[in-house]
Amino acid sequence: MALEEKPIPTDFVPDEHVIQAIEAHLKEGRLRCAVAFRIARDLGVEPSIVGRTADVLQVHLSRCQLGLFGYPEGKGWTAAGVIEKPVPDGLEAALRASVDAAGHIACVRLWAVAAEFGISRLQAGYVADTLGLHVAPCQLGAF
Repeated sequence: MALEEKPIPTDFVPDEHVIQAIEAHLKEGRLRCAVAFRIARDLGVEPSIVGRTADVLQVHLSRCQLGLFGYPEGKGWTAAGVIEKPVPDGLEAALRASVDAAGHIACVRLWAVAAEFGISRLQAGYVADTLGLHVAPCQLGAF
C-alpha cells in the first residue's frame, strides 16, 4: 500500500515531540527504521506511534532492519553479506513455527528469533524471505 493510501485513525493526534524528532533525523527525506525505534525508545512511546506520525508527515521509512525495504539496491541483504552466512541449525524450523494462522510472521517475532539464534535481524529477514514467509505486521506500521 502506498504511503498516501494508508488509513490514519481520525482520532490520532501526532505528538509534537515525535514530529520534531522525526524531522530532526530525516536522511534524504526518509526515516531509517533503526532511528524510528531509537526515537520511540528515547521518547517513551510505542514504535507504532513513531510510524503513524511518519505516515501523517508523509515520511517514508527506509532501511528496514529485516532488509525488506528501503535500500537503494532493493533488499538490504546483499550489501550486508548475509546471503553468504550459514543458516544456523533449527532456524528455518523456528521461523516456520512462528507463522500465525493467517500465514504471517510478525516483525517482532523475527527480531526475537534472531536474538535467540544470535544472528542479525537482516539474516533472519533474509532466511524468512527465502522460505517465502510473509512478514506482517511491522512494528512501525509499514506493512
